[in-house]
Amino acid sequence: MKKFLTYIIFLYISFSYAQSSRTVTIGVLSDSALQGEELLAEQLEKEVRGVVGAQATLIFKPALYNDFQIDKAKTNYQSLISGNTEIILSFGIVNHLMLKQESNYPKPIIVVGNITAEFTSLQKSQKTSGINNLTYLVTPISYKEDLDTFSSLNPFKNIGIVVDEYLPRQIPVKEFFDNYFAQKKASYQLILVKNPTEVISQLDGIDALYLIGGFYGTDSELKSMITAINQKKIPSFSSFRRQDVEKGILASNQPETNIQQFFRRIALNVESIINGTNPKDLPVNISYEPELTINYGTAKQIDFPLRYSMLGEVNFIQGESSISTVQAYSIIDIMKGVVTDNLSLNSTEKIIELSEQDVKTAKSNYLPQLTTAVSGIYVDPDLAEISGGASPEFSTSGNILLNQTIYSESAGANITISQNQQKAQQEVYNAAELDAILDASLAYFDALIAKTNARIQNENLQLTKKNLSISKQNFEAGETNKSDVLRFRSQLAQNTQTLIEASNSLEQRFFAINQLMNQPIDREIDIEEATIEEGIFESYSYNELKELLDDPKLRPALVDFLIEESKRNAPELKNIGYIMEANERNYRLNTAGRFVPTVSLRGQYNLAISESGKGSEFPAGIAAPPDGTYNVGVNLSLPIFQQNQRNINRQSAIIQRDQLNLDKANIELNLEASVNSLVLNLVNQIANIEISKISEETAKESLELTQNNYSEGAIPLIQLIDAQNNYLQAQLTRATANYNYLLTSIQLERIIGYFFLMNTPQNNQDFIQRANTFILNRN
Repeated sequence: MKKFLTYIIFLYISFSYAQSSRTVTIGVLSDSALQGEELLAEQLEKEVRGVVGAQATLIFKPALYNDFQIDKAKTNYQSLISGNTEIILSFGIVNHLMLKQESNYPKPIIVVGNITAEFTSLQKSQKTSGINNLTYLVTPISYKEDLDTFSSLNPFKNIGIVVDEYLPRQIPVKEFFDNYFAQKKASYQLILVKNPTEVISQLDGIDALYLIGGFYGTDSELKSMITAINQKKIPSFSSFRRQDVEKGILASNQPETNIQQFFRRIALNVESIINGTNPKDLPVNISYEPELTINYGTAKQIDFPLRYSMLGEVNFIQGESSISTVQAYSIIDIMKGVVTDNLSLNSTEKIIELSEQDVKTAKSNYLPQLTTAVSGIYVDPDLAEISGGASPEFSTSGNILLNQTIYSESAGANITISQNQQKAQQEVYNAAELDAILDASLAYFDALIAKTNARIQNENLQLTKKNLSISKQNFEAGETNKSDVLRFRSQLAQNTQTLIEASNSLEQRFFAINQLMNQPIDREIDIEEATIEEGIFESYSYNELKELLDDPKLRPALVDFLIEESKRNAPELKNIGYIMEANERNYRLNTAGRFVPTVSLRGQYNLAISESGKGSEFPAGIAAPPDGTYNVGVNLSLPIFQQNQRNINRQSAIIQRDQLNLDKANIELNLEASVNSLVLNLVNQIANIEISKISEETAKESLELTQNNYSEGAIPLIQLIDAQNNYLQAQLTRATANYNYLLTSIQLERIIGYFFLMNTPQNNQDFIQRANTFILNRN
């Protein structure tokens, strides 16, 4: 019996639904197929279906385009009137003007035109169309307000106004701008175009550009137009949509949410018509506040002055870059730049060159020493006369002296010691290079965190503006008192100050990067984003390390491997190793080496150049000696006692050896402690990444719910502020969690003496293979 009753109820509900649901065909009129219109059409259709729900089965007919021809617009309209279409959606200026020529409207029509308030016949006080089967959607945006805003932002003298070439034939555009500029000191130039690229050749002689048309083109055509505008450093303003600012136009008054508002209003109107409401009774006004948005990147590119006073009133977005004049550095760029150009590192490199000179000096002790001398002597004539030719009154002579060390224990030891000291100094440089690369990484991530903080603080500022707008609406509706509005204004001032501080902090981080790379401190730069799963960090297998660290079974073996690698690669240990070898050689010199004699070769050649005066002649019968004579000899020397210096040096070598062993043990202990500490820190960061992701998603959803509840007057102000602050902190935590993991990874790489980003893929693969082999052998 129970099953039978359930079946009867099911049949009744199904029959009732079938009776209440009906099919409604919707036709669409449009001027032309804009780039991306298919996506917008899908969004609109989805919105309408979502609002109408089960009240009717909707059929959307393909849009009919008039290509800006009013006769074709009439033909399209008549085809919908004569067909099975029940509701008509009309988009575009030409369709709007065509419908104005009609005297009556047989079927319900919703008109959405890109025409501003200056060219409509509706009065501001008018709430509905009052025309049978016809309703409009009227926005508060106007050309006049746009120009007034643009002029206050950028006091232009001769502005170019881009208009679609068909528009002046349909509405009195020229007459309107003539009247507007008749009361201004500035002038204007009307630029008529069929597609965006035609703007490029008409930019001479203008100092600003206002675009109310020229958007009917492909993405590449729009990009070419925007690039040309920005290359000429012409400030631009769009009346069309905020997305144009995201693509590189300087500014716009259009808010971000107006498309969604249009779609929701259209959907509600369709629902009302289906339920029997005459379109003439539907509201025509869409209320939203203009929001001035500026593309920060474009402002920088065209040298447009940005003042901090704008932050409270203007929305800043980065958007796309139509031209790129600022160098954006990746972390590898900064690492390589520091290795190549860092002044401190270059100075340390000079110490290596000096140590190489010491090695050359030590080796030079085995090179021959050759000296020459020339002398002139004057002898007392009386003595010269009786010398028998042995000491002439005037004489000049020369000699050449050669000394050559054949073997010296001291010289040999000095060479070995100098070579080890040079190698030790090279390891000092290697350590300094690793530190410089780490400093570069720290500067990069420090700047990246500052950049992310500035972006999030800007988003938080825009969120405060939105909440301020909600509080104003609630106050005007009598749902809250003015204290809420004042509280959000105070919050807005605080958020503005925080954003200014965040922006200045980012500039300071850029200064630090320029200093590390030996560039002008005030050079404008940017940095590329970094995530574990994307870009260079994906290519360098950082996810593999993350997976190994996240496995508690593999982690102990991985830690042991990293400790082994750190000891094998550490330049500090290699430095001590070379110093110990030098010390050992010095010890041998002062023990057994002191009994090894020094052997050297000595040779001399003497030449009598000239002799004259008294005593220059030898007596008869005595042969004159030869003009040149030489001698050669071998020296063998062995120091017996040198003031006890040998014993003192030997004892000093023993003390230094003990000290070096202590230093080595201390460095090894520090390496083990650092590896273990950083691995635990990485594990914490892995958990933080996942938790912060959930926290942000939860905080965002909570904020959206809180905003809705506050707008409906269901909760007090403090709950909305708390939800906003929670979302801000969650955003900052999640954004920095990824960076902190990567930064900690690079700090670990410094400890193990191996930077993945500075090595080839093959070397990195070999490293990973060694790690896997080590771990497998341990498990």
